[in-house]
Amino acid sequence: MMETMKTIEIIRVDKSIEGVFGVLTIESRVFCVTLERPWVGNARGLSCIPDGTYVCRQKKSDQFGLTYEVVDVPERSDILFHWGNTAGDTLGCIILGRYYGFVESKRMRGILASKATFTNFMNILRHDDEFKLIVRSA
Repeated sequence: MMETMKTIEIIRVDKSIEGVFGVLTIESRVFCVTLERPWVGNARGLSCIPDGTYVCRQKKSDQFGLTYEVVDVPERSDILFHWGNTAGDTLGCIILGRYYGFVESKRMRGILASKATFTNFMNILRHDDEFKLIVRSA
C-alpha cells in the first residue's frame, strides 16, 4: 500500500508591515508559529507566497542544510522553510518559531526559539521526502 503524503497547513492570522504571522499544523495538530514577508504581489525575494495548495520537497540548502522547498509557486523558486526571527531574515521563505515575541535587537515583533523549532520540524518529517502544504488566511 502506498503511503499518503502528510498535510501541513499554515493559517495566516496577522498581517502587518512587520510580516505575515501564522500558525503551522502538521496533520491538523498545532506545531509552531510562522513568519513570512508581507504580501507584495508575489514579488521574488520581497513577498510571501499566495494562499494556495503546494507540494514541498526535501532540498539541501547551502545556508540551512536539509530543509523543504515549496515547489510550483508561480514565477518563484527557492521558497524554503528555515529559521530566523524577523521578516528581514528571509527573502520570501517561511520562518518557523516556537512563539511570537519582540526581537529587541531589531526593535520589532518576530518569532523566537526558531532554530530549535526548525530542528524539531525536520526531525518529525525526517522520513518524508515531500508533503502537501495548504496556505490560507484565517
